[in-house]
Amino acid sequence: MKLTIVILFISVFSILSSTAQESKTAMNFYQFKAKSLQGKEISMKAYAGKVVLVVNTASKCGFTPQYEGLEKLYKDYKDKGLVVLGFPCNQFGSQEPGSAEEISKFCTLNYGVNFPLFMKIDVNGDKADPLYKYLKEALPGTLGNDIKWNFTKFLLDREGKPVKRYGSVVKPEEISKDIEKLLAEK
Repeated sequence: MKLTIVILFISVFSILSSTAQESKTAMNFYQFKAKSLQGKEISMKAYAGKVVLVVNTASKCGFTPQYEGLEKLYKDYKDKGLVVLGFPCNQFGSQEPGSAEEISKFCTLNYGVNFPLFMKIDVNGDKADPLYKYLKEALPGTLGNDIKWNFTKFLLDREGKPVKRYGSVVKPEEISKDIEKLLAEK
């Protein structure tokens, strides 16, 4: 009797675990939407077939000069199929206090940013944007899933699959080899 109950419990647990795993993998980058800095809702489907680099950004951070490297990656590889998506976030030391208009002006004037920028979001906590919840679950960090600071980067392949996560200290130019590899895959 006890053995039957144990076997039944293991079977039910296995079914529930595989169902939970299937629902995680059933999620897809292209299911998400975000508002551009201009307030227009953009479906991530707009980036289908592209290699995507998703970055949480801030204008008053020690890593802010990475905007220059991100823009260079975008310019160098956009014609080959790369898009960089910037998501301003004010959760780390209040380093992105500006309005959408202020963020846009700052990025354009100081770094010549032409890649898509979106409205300010939370990347951690109860109010974390669903896209970031998905990315953190797909590619957990080394000390838990939370984003540790501004300019954490997620690289996705042409099918929208998250491939690699990079911490803030990883400079955009250090990612170019991984980008080139994904761009070469057709």
